[in-house]
Amino acid sequence: MRSGTSKRWVLSAAFTTALVALPVFAVLYLALFPEENVWPHLIDTTLPIYLSNTFKLMLGVSMITLVIGIATAWLVTMCQFPGRRFFEWALLLPFAVPAYVIAYVYTDLLDYAGPVQVFLRDLFGWRNAADYWFPSIRSVTGATLMIGLVLYPYIYLLARAAFLEQSPSLFAVSRSLGQSAFGTFFRVVLPIARPAIAVGLSLVLMETLNDFGTVDFFAVNTLTAGLFDTWMNLGNLGGAAQIATVMLSFVLILVTLERYSRRRQQQYAARDLRHPLHRFRISRPRQVLCIAVCAIPLVLGFVIPALVLGYYAIEYFAESWTATFVENALNSLFLSGAAAVMTLAIGLLLAYSRRLHDTRGMRVLMRLSSLGYAMPGAVLAVGVIVPFAAFDNWLDLRMERWFGWNSGLLLSGTAFAIVFAYTVRFLAVSAGSLESALQKITPSMDMASRSMGVPAGKTLVRVHLPMLRGTLLTAALVVFVDCMKELPATLILRPFNFETLATYVYQFASDEMLRQSGLPALVIVVAGIVPVIVMSRSIAQSREFH
Repeated sequence: MRSGTSKRWVLSAAFTTALVALPVFAVLYLALFPEENVWPHLIDTTLPIYLSNTFKLMLGVSMITLVIGIATAWLVTMCQFPGRRFFEWALLLPFAVPAYVIAYVYTDLLDYAGPVQVFLRDLFGWRNAADYWFPSIRSVTGATLMIGLVLYPYIYLLARAAFLEQSPSLFAVSRSLGQSAFGTFFRVVLPIARPAIAVGLSLVLMETLNDFGTVDFFAVNTLTAGLFDTWMNLGNLGGAAQIATVMLSFVLILVTLERYSRRRQQQYAARDLRHPLHRFRISRPRQVLCIAVCAIPLVLGFVIPALVLGYYAIEYFAESWTATFVENALNSLFLSGAAAVMTLAIGLLLAYSRRLHDTRGMRVLMRLSSLGYAMPGAVLAVGVIVPFAAFDNWLDLRMERWFGWNSGLLLSGTAFAIVFAYTVRFLAVSAGSLESALQKITPSMDMASRSMGVPAGKTLVRVHLPMLRGTLLTAALVVFVDCMKELPATLILRPFNFETLATYVYQFASDEMLRQSGLPALVIVVAGIVPVIVMSRSIAQSREFH
């Protein structure tokens, strides 16, 4: 390949990565050089509360997701019981439900005026809350449970994939040495799957740190809620950036711990995937237990919320199906679709640039381009608004001075800012998928195309893109659904009088009109089911069983 062509791809990748990494550096700069330093005040007043609640939330969510995710992954992978095939894919369905949606549903069900407490008061003759005790859903514990019920699929997905890749000979050797199935799981299977589980847990904790809708609705003061309060209510962008750096520190610690936990783990699988895994035949009582273990998180995390939202959507359909709802749905479709296209285009540029120029520098660029996925949405919004607002102010000043007219907001306060934030946040999904898919295409394809005088760009279009069609579709679906659910960044960056389905649901919930939010919330959930099924089928087809 001509060196000039290679350099153009590398320079394009470097420029794109610089744009993607811009929000991170903007947050750090604003935190170090704020207009008004409120850091001492935050330390003396609210920051300890934010840190304490955030730590409790992350600890509780990690425990819930680990227990549910590992247990269900092991049962559907290695145990034979009725309904196993159904649970294989159905256990991923809570992944389609945003945490704030499930929080709204259970609040409506379990609050003092909700049907559960009304039924209990009628049943036992209680007059008011002083006659009985009922756990408060609007608490750290309630937020922990809500978030855990929709995030355990991260652990389930990666743990199940790790269990599927393990060699059947490991089980046979362990059992021949006198280990029970229980002992084999804890002493052999779980340690081998630990790297995959650690990755899943780090994703869970990052999403927990990102959550705003749930903690805001439950009045739990976490770092994310504190960032919004400092910026929106106190009007101090520098203080918000300083809280954002604390959140980035949390993310950095999580990523470091995840890498440190497997620093000395070099595993070489036997790769005897030709030999099918043999599932355990268990007794009838244990089959019932397996069904219960798999059914409880599915019912709590998806079935009940879906039924409640469906009921609300039907009951309040006439009130919900309005021109405003249609407009907001179209806004969500436009923003999510545009972000999906942009992430695919940029991800393809970065992945193909690395294929053409696989050096340490390109590997560093790929890692930098993935920084956005580790950034909570609120932090990312701060990083986007700062440089965009600075550019708009600079341009507006120049236009007024040179031509006597105001250019207004071209970047900040427009839909472009939201699409840019979505692209930065979810670029790692498309770039990682495309990089992995390109690595599976033999280099001889490129050599053959090059020998026929076809340049790199046309080789990508004519040779690689047709082979990447399935990966492109899957990555686009995942990014599209993630953008449909994204709330914190959208709340901060949206233009005036501009709503998406996510912010529309949030507005209803903020006004305590939970039932009117049923239809838009149900649309978000339904949109998330398709990629869930696609991911589940791709994993299920990776291994043969007897």
